Amino acid sequence: MQSDTTSATPALELSRVVKSFGAVVALRSGSLRLHDGSIHALIGENGAGKSTLVKIIAGLYRRDGGEFRLRGEEVDFHSTAQSKANGIAVIYQEPTLFPDLSVVENIFMGRQPTGRLGRIDRAAMRAEATEIFERLGVSIDPDRPTDGLSIADQQIIEIAKAISLDASVLVMDEPTAALSGVEVDRLFSVARSLRDEGRALVFISHRFDEVFDLCDTVTVMRDGAHVDTMPIAETTVDDMVRMMVGRDVTEMFPKLPAEIGEEVLAVDGLTQPGVFHDVSFTVHAGEIVGLAGLVGAGRSEVARAVFGVDPYREGTVHVGGAPLPKGRPRAAMARGLALVPEDRRRQGLVLDLPVTRNITLAVRDRLARFGLIWGSRENESARVWASRLEVKTAALDTESGTLSGGNQQKVVLGKWLATDPKVLIVDEPTRGIDVGTKAEVHRLLSQLAQQGIAILMISSELPEVLGMADRVLVMREGRLTGEFKREQATPEAVMLAATADEEPAR
Repeated sequence: MQSDTTSATPALELSRVVKSFGAVVALRSGSLRLHDGSIHALIGENGAGKSTLVKIIAGLYRRDGGEFRLRGEEVDFHSTAQSKANGIAVIYQEPTLFPDLSVVENIFMGRQPTGRLGRIDRAAMRAEATEIFERLGVSIDPDRPTDGLSIADQQIIEIAKAISLDASVLVMDEPTAALSGVEVDRLFSVARSLRDEGRALVFISHRFDEVFDLCDTVTVMRDGAHVDTMPIAETTVDDMVRMMVGRDVTEMFPKLPAEIGEEVLAVDGLTQPGVFHDVSFTVHAGEIVGLAGLVGAGRSEVARAVFGVDPYREGTVHVGGAPLPKGRPRAAMARGLALVPEDRRRQGLVLDLPVTRNITLAVRDRLARFGLIWGSRENESARVWASRLEVKTAALDTESGTLSGGNQQKVVLGKWLATDPKVLIVDEPTRGIDVGTKAEVHRLLSQLAQQGIAILMISSELPEVLGMADRVLVMREGRLTGEFKREQATPEAVMLAATADEEPAR
């Protein structure tokens, strides 16, 4: 069980840590104190300094000032190898495994046990991996390739690797962002078992329900500095939001009045066997239609099919009353459709290109004159949207991959808004971004609807759907199972449609 942390020497302690990158100060005064047998939440807006603090712990960065102690001893890691050798493991949102190697080979990469004649002892590796998975209460075949495993299973493998290294401090950075409810429950069960073994865990998340469910202590950061640390039992969501953003966020879903106009997008009988079946809906000018459902319900696949990225066998898509050819994203863009994908890093951005280039990617043909694009025109176009969306970056020539998650999302939005769309499809618009930026994105979507843009918003966060949508559609196992007007959409009604096999309610 959890240990008494009031008197014991901290497992890890950072105090008033400073880190700068040129003129940019990432950490002004970062502090964190971890105790064995505890799960400690680290929260803050994107850009608050959480990732920089974690990278100092992991040995990726060296601090410019402040103190870093491990079990009371001053440390200064020069590499990730030093951090791991001192019993620290970091589990990132997107695991970095070798896909062509087996599970057990990934766990013991670079430190395989050897037997007689110096040959790798595969039996010993397999036995230890099996024993670790049994301790964690999970069932994963040690001999199967990691290619094709779910993100949840890959994270469990990273945890198994940390246990095999006898890590006493584990940092879990946004581990649940891409997991289903069942996978989150399994991960939390593993985390609690590690806590009960006496290990110290850091849990970074933007989801307050998870923080309250899993953690016993929380540290809040803002603008590169420590704000406060307190027991979870002595705080509330409102308290944490206030500390994170430095102000009261009284309206997370600023829904502005908008006039619902004519039908802009009409989807009829869309079917792709094994993925979605007989999906029909409309979206009108000035309307936000929320598409809800559990992970795997087929929502993203429908959106991608409408835009022309994914195939469909039957059905039609009409924009402004005219049919849209299937499988042709360029035709969809020409007709005024825009798609902000769920995975902004892989599908929405070219990470090593600057902010300027990413914002103008979808409108380069418009910016060209006589086949040439003048840098001044491209910069001005990007500057307009970066300013309008309040993208926080030192310069527009900064590589997009270095931005915080919230600012990356704004860049993707800017890229598609620059096309002057009639229909904006946004898939998980606020996934992985902080509470303050969420409110900004919600306000932006509301303003766009007020300007007459038709919006189809896919979200796994029920409060977001209920707070922003004029109409809510619900999918389950590839079929529409519910449609509700704003005043009819209750949490109970939407969840029933998402989980029960019922005919659409209209």
